[in-house]
Amino acid sequence: MDKIWNELHHAAMEVIKPRKVSDMIEAGGVAAAVESEFGNIYVGVCVDTACTLGVCAERNALFNMITNGENAIRRVLAVSSDGKAVPPCGACREFMVQLMPENYRSVEIMLDYESGKVVTLGSLTPEWWI
Repeated sequence: MDKIWNELHHAAMEVIKPRKVSDMIEAGGVAAAVESEFGNIYVGVCVDTACTLGVCAERNALFNMITNGENAIRRVLAVSSDGKAVPPCGACREFMVQLMPENYRSVEIMLDYESGKVVTLGSLTPEWWI
């Protein structure tokens, strides 16, 4: 497994802190780390709300990247509190495709950290509408 996956896993595990934010919001049950096209690592956690206003960890990490002036990604890793990789949901896949419509197919996604299983966003989103 490439060293970068260990760095992404470590970065995500550093911010995963499941907690109750209020009676209607929980956060940190899933964390994500993304590597930008320039090799920088950005992290985010999920924010779950009593309605549909929450956000997944992957999109939160991507928003962090965009806030810091970058627009493209190489790799994405999301983890649950036990450190196991979790695949991006449909909304996160859609966001990544729209972020990089010409180049999304080459973005690497970690599906299983223990075995080192990596797939491309293109393989997770064949025949995308864009």
